[in-house]
Amino acid sequence: MRRILLAATVACAPFTATANPSITGIIDDHILPRFEALALTSQALSQAAMQNCDPTSDDLRTAYGAAFDAWVSASHLRFGPTEVDDRAFALAFWPDSRGATPRALATLIADEDPIGLDAVGYSEVSIAARGFYALEFLIYDDDLMNAGNSAYHCTLVQTVTADIAATSLAIHNDWQTHKDVLLSPGPDATYRSDEEVLQEMLRALTAGLQFTQDSRLGRPLGTFDRPRPTRAEARRSGRSALHVVLSLMSLQDLASHLAVSDATLSDTLDRQFEDALGKLAALNDPIFAGVADPQSRLRVEVISQSIKTIRTTVGTELGPTLGVAAGFNSLDGD
Repeated sequence: MRRILLAATVACAPFTATANPSITGIIDDHILPRFEALALTSQALSQAAMQNCDPTSDDLRTAYGAAFDAWVSASHLRFGPTEVDDRAFALAFWPDSRGATPRALATLIADEDPIGLDAVGYSEVSIAARGFYALEFLIYDDDLMNAGNSAYHCTLVQTVTADIAATSLAIHNDWQTHKDVLLSPGPDATYRSDEEVLQEMLRALTAGLQFTQDSRLGRPLGTFDRPRPTRAEARRSGRSALHVVLSLMSLQDLASHLAVSDATLSDTLDRQFEDALGKLAALNDPIFAGVADPQSRLRVEVISQSIKTIRTTVGTELGPTLGVAAGFNSLDGD
């Protein structure tokens, strides 16, 4: 299973250790390859939808999976071009605790709203009707797959995929220049020092771990008395556990870059990530349906605890090693 999951991740250039974290290395080996993969796979997804918009099309669903894989592997990098114009939310509006996405899509389909036929103007619709989670409803949800006029539904699928491709390309293109912002800190610049740049990257690591533990695992876990398996991320397409794996593998790569100056810490983080990934591989529950069963639930809770252990190491050891603190991130609220 692990080999299959490894093949699903974004390919990255080999990481060569240096005495201290290399900002250039993190950009070239970790950040840019992920957004390039996102742009390429999203374009392939749009092309697949143009060729066959049938929700049950194997080609469409395969392209969807590849593009979604690329997004999950880059989704912790929530700064710079990713945040312009709420691009990250436009690609991934989740959690959706109020069910805004299916409602927005159902309204578009019922009204045959012309905006659903306009790939350029679609960026103006509710953010809940955009991105990978909206597309999941359109090609995996039994109700929305068959709702309304089939011709309108087809075009809507093509419009949503074109919107995903445009957003992904915009992020990728902007990173070609934004990388210079990270490499040119100064008194009047966005970042005043290399330490502030490393702090941004540490914040991305901590936020990614927090989101994976609290949302990807925490939402389906709910409480012991009220487990919430239907709240698992991307459960309709059977991707819930895969997203945890992809996220952890990508975060492990970033952690390896940041911990390069301390071999002992680097080894510790690697062991902790491998422990969590090994437990996930043994779980064999792709949508965390087992959280409703006490014995299976315990195994998911153990995985969550493994991620908490990584978070503790990052906060108490990696931050001080870098000489920075993660600070607040977008998940912390006001």
